[in-house]
Amino acid sequence: VYGFIKQSDGHLKIYSEEGHGTSIKLYLPRSMGDMVDVEPPAPVDTRGGHESILVVEDDPLVRNYVSAQLEQLGYRTMVTANGPEALAAVDNGFVCDVLFTDVIMSGGMNGRQVADAVTARLPSVRVLFTSGYTEDAIIHHGRLDPDVTLLPKPYRKADLARMIRQVLTQPAAVAAK
Repeated sequence: VYGFIKQSDGHLKIYSEEGHGTSIKLYLPRSMGDMVDVEPPAPVDTRGGHESILVVEDDPLVRNYVSAQLEQLGYRTMVTANGPEALAAVDNGFVCDVLFTDVIMSGGMNGRQVADAVTARLPSVRVLFTSGYTEDAIIHHGRLDPDVTLLPKPYRKADLARMIRQVLTQPAAVAAK
């Protein structure tokens, strides 16, 4: 919720008092203008293939969701809870086409550090970051670093499928940065 509020240029206030409960107020910006019919994006082939995806996500609920969605799309996955586990999987022979990693994680490594370490071992791997926060290490002054592809949380299965296919079609030189 916090990530959605911040992405929408809003804020929230939480007040809690023992014996009286907690109140949460969400403030979103007022809409400026009429609703505009937006043409849906062109359809993208989201079917999975033979590709392998290394998922690094420290939240068990999100980890299980992502794993189930990727497997339904036909991908082979290795799911890990943090950077050291991901590096151990690669060091033990797991070769992936895509690294899908959260940006902010427990376990001593953030997503950028995991991506750097994995791409050092597997130079052709493509990287897709995900995050529920806008103030992460990959966003500077409201802009993503030029070599970063980000899927903001929360996301739907269709968004995940589209972004995985997008990353897989990037030239290896761009994806490996």
